Amino acid sequence: MYLKPLTNSIQKIICYSVVALTFMWASSSCKKDSLLTNSSAKLSFSQTQILFDTVFTTIGSTFQYFTIHNNHNQPIKISSVNLVGSYISPYKINIDGVAGTSFSNITIPANDSIFVFVTVTINPNNANNPLVISDSLQFVTNGNTQYVDLIAWGQDAYFYRPNVFPKNGPAYSVLPCGTIWKNDKPHVVFGYLVVDSLCTLTMEPGTKVCMHNNAVLFVNTGGTLTITGTQSSPVTIQGDRLEAAYQTEPGQWGEIWLSAGSINNTVNWAVIKNGTVGIEADTMGASSNPTLMISHTIIKSMSNIGLLGQGSYIKGYDDLVADCQNYCVDLSLGGNYSFIQSTFANYWSYGQRQTTTLLVNNWYQDIYGNYQQRPLTNAFFGNCIVWGSLTEELQIDSSHGGSQPFKFYFENCDLLTKLHTTSNYHYSVDSTYSSDPHFTSPGSDNYALPTNSLAGLGNTTLCTYAASSNPFYGPIDLDGGVFQCPANLGAYNSQ
Repeated sequence: MYLKPLTNSIQKIICYSVVALTFMWASSSCKKDSLLTNSSAKLSFSQTQILFDTVFTTIGSTFQYFTIHNNHNQPIKISSVNLVGSYISPYKINIDGVAGTSFSNITIPANDSIFVFVTVTINPNNANNPLVISDSLQFVTNGNTQYVDLIAWGQDAYFYRPNVFPKNGPAYSVLPCGTIWKNDKPHVVFGYLVVDSLCTLTMEPGTKVCMHNNAVLFVNTGGTLTITGTQSSPVTIQGDRLEAAYQTEPGQWGEIWLSAGSINNTVNWAVIKNGTVGIEADTMGASSNPTLMISHTIIKSMSNIGLLGQGSYIKGYDDLVADCQNYCVDLSLGGNYSFIQSTFANYWSYGQRQTTTLLVNNWYQDIYGNYQQRPLTNAFFGNCIVWGSLTEELQIDSSHGGSQPFKFYFENCDLLTKLHTTSNYHYSVDSTYSSDPHFTSPGSDNYALPTNSLAGLGNTTLCTYAASSNPFYGPIDLDGGVFQCPANLGAYNSQ
């Protein structure tokens, strides 16, 4: 077959088309290969917190890794990567096969990723190590600064990390029934740690519990928490930052939550500090026993509330609850409460405080704005101190309680309040005082009483009962001294 030669016009069309396609391909290729410099473009990380929780037994090294993703259609350049710690870091970095502690001008192709390996070398048996050894990797890209936090444990410890990740609700793990926490190593809690129904968690004397950011110890319905500290070996529950600067820093962890229907919880000789809520005791269950019996315990430096009872049944003796941003003790939604020889003192120093040291009420407002009432069958305070830095430190509120019972009584208490002038409140006028207790040093968390401060003003019957007749309480104050009757007020004898 004979084919005619192409006309000049057709030849020109084909030529122009080839040139156009070549130009479009070249333009597209150039755009695809050019660096993305937009300041809004950021990196994506497979993890933003790298945790080294291996329980070491000898000097050694372990590693973790994460990936950096470029989810854009153009290459992106990381200007710099640095460890930002102000000390010689125990961490070593390897980025895409190159080891070091500082990197620059790393290019990640379009829609690609690179690996970062992190190693740390620590001797966890060195008791001088801080419990937490942390650093951060700083990434600077197109003027944006992003971080990946590095956390390792400088001492040997028990670790509790979530292994259940529900779609709705917090990640959690569940303790085996009958768990006993010993005092040989710290116990470090991440996420929600659950004491399940019909199960008990027991903490032996001297146990140290370190709660990570937002961690919660949750006691489920029918579950029981038993803290068995002693005067010489109290149980300590606090945040996992043990440096001196964090010893009084509030809000480092979540709370101890005794959920509705949890039973027979006891806390004896404990120090609970630096969280959001110290202990939340929710609605009482069917048991006639207290939801919580708490004695010889210090709760302090909470960013919200120290001791929160919500329609609960709590009995307390010789407790100190101090220095909380909101209420030190909040007894809401009714309930049944009894406190003897206890000190509630609020000298919050991290900003303004608007709420009183102690609140008692018998109602709450639900999510629909409706007021719900519950009976306050008893709120008894004997030989107690309620004091602080405001001019009024007591709030007694039945304003939305309807016809529900509202029974409370203060006997031989030192109260910073003006409410006792109103006959509507159930005070014993002859034995309720309003005298500055002159705490030894509130700024240093020392709420002991100077010699003769409030000496002998306590009710002898209450003191004798609490010190001798009830074996749970015991006749010892928070300083380890034996109570003398007639007693001082509060949780300490005079010095």
